[in-house]
Amino acid sequence: MISSPWDAAKHMESAAALAKELGNWNEVSDFYRRASELYRECGRSQPASDALAKAASALEDAVPDEAVRLYNDACEILEEDGKEQMAFDLYRAATSTYVKLERYTDAATFLLRWGVAADKCNAVNSQCKAYLSAIIIYLYMHDFQQAQKCYNDCSQIGAFLSSDQGRCASKLFSAYEEGDVEEIKRLAQSSPITHLDHVIIRLARKLPTGDLKDLKKEEAEEEEALDENDLT
Repeated sequence: MISSPWDAAKHMESAAALAKELGNWNEVSDFYRRASELYRECGRSQPASDALAKAASALEDAVPDEAVRLYNDACEILEEDGKEQMAFDLYRAATSTYVKLERYTDAATFLLRWGVAADKCNAVNSQCKAYLSAIIIYLYMHDFQQAQKCYNDCSQIGAFLSSDQGRCASKLFSAYEEGDVEEIKRLAQSSPITHLDHVIIRLARKLPTGDLKDLKKEEAEEEEALDENDLT
């Protein structure tokens, strides 16, 4: 006889571990999700989140799309309970999985979410690293406009603007605008970037990913369009 949701959750975790050994991936997700719900019934957000994180980790290679959903849900549980600090490893793991899936926009969005969570915990260094990482992903996608918008939004945060990461981002944009490939490559080897997560460092070292001449052409076309729309 199982006497409490806590005991039932532990049994669900054991069943999930067995399903993992057998490679029954749907059951791994189902059992860990059920365990998570039972922990939440006990009012225990940390083990509830941990159960989903274990499922995500188990499914990363076999069913990566489900893994990122699980990481997302695991983060939400901690965010709702004001325990963002405990979710930092989950933000990192989710970002890495998104990059492996080449879902770069999702990865950048998740990094910005991490930045907001870090802000709530006064974890300034983690916040600034998350913002620089998101900018690098947009640059890797050769989406200069989105990278610029991301930088402008992040620069509303004074801590980022005055940080090593903020200064590095500013120098990157200058190098892009000047079409200076060597400077971009040099910045990719600089300390603010080499202290980011490995998955981001690997992307940074491939910059620039597109033709910088195209970038200047796009900017010139935009300016032309703005001139035409100027009715004053």
